[in-house]
Amino acid sequence: MENIPKIMISSSDGPRPMPVIGMGTATLTACSDEVKVAVIEAIKMGYRHFDTAALYQTENPVGEAIRDALRLGLINSRSELFITTKLWCNSTERHLVIPAMKESLRNLGLEYVDLYLIHWPLKLNQEHFKVPVPKDCIATIDIKAVWEAMEECQNLGLTKSIGVSNFSSRKIQEILSFSKIPPAVNQVEMNPLWQQKQLNQFCKENSIILTAYSPLGAIGNAWGDNRVIQCDVLQDIAMSKGKTTAQISLRWLYEQGVSFVVKSFNTKRMKQNLDIFNWSLSADELNKISYIPQRKNVYLIGMMMSEHNDVMADIDDEL
Repeated sequence: MENIPKIMISSSDGPRPMPVIGMGTATLTACSDEVKVAVIEAIKMGYRHFDTAALYQTENPVGEAIRDALRLGLINSRSELFITTKLWCNSTERHLVIPAMKESLRNLGLEYVDLYLIHWPLKLNQEHFKVPVPKDCIATIDIKAVWEAMEECQNLGLTKSIGVSNFSSRKIQEILSFSKIPPAVNQVEMNPLWQQKQLNQFCKENSIILTAYSPLGAIGNAWGDNRVIQCDVLQDIAMSKGKTTAQISLRWLYEQGVSFVVKSFNTKRMKQNLDIFNWSLSADELNKISYIPQRKNVYLIGMMMSEHNDVMADIDDEL
């Protein structure tokens, strides 16, 4: 079983360890049983950080897997796991945050999560998420009111830490200007083809951990592509080191001082994704990666953006 390094994040209990690699559970194709089985297999391999969200509809199978892992003796207590979930955009109003948090806990069958994130800095006036989102369903978020409700979630013990996802440095700075509890984490797209150098530096300067999603380009998901896996620079480095392209990408992230969430339900790749901690990239290899042309995954924004919508355009410009 792999021993995964940890990174310290701020919490209601003071600095708490978070495993640097988490298993993502965002999927449009896998059924609940597949998610549950994959999480149990991941726990057997040594994964201890699991990332879900209200939007993903995987909170239930993640919770079932945790209960099975306890029953099977794979873990001794729930506290051995680090569970992240997220507030969806149809609940980004002050009076809706705590009910949404409690609903996620009911789905997971847990008394608390380790990290609760605002999924996107916007409000969607949609009962059921459908894409593309009509322009008149997208609204700006009252971030002060919503963040105060997030702080209350932490104060009530519903979550150990709170943070954000898909937030720019400008939007985080706004939170920092009034918050009593600053964000512990900002989860954003990051990989060698979208390196987020400025945002990563901003987060480090403000003691916020940056967590990378789509570290392999979200290949295999409807919103992803194979640009990272098929990148010539990464493939050449992988070949020279006897590693996979995915391992090169994940090792690069680790050396940037960030945490990351990677999704695979394939047991072979799940094991390979953990085999990144006992070797390193050379200065020359890091330099080659730093010159890879940058391009973000425009589909993530585009699938929600209605044409000429100012709210989504603002997020797109910043991230």
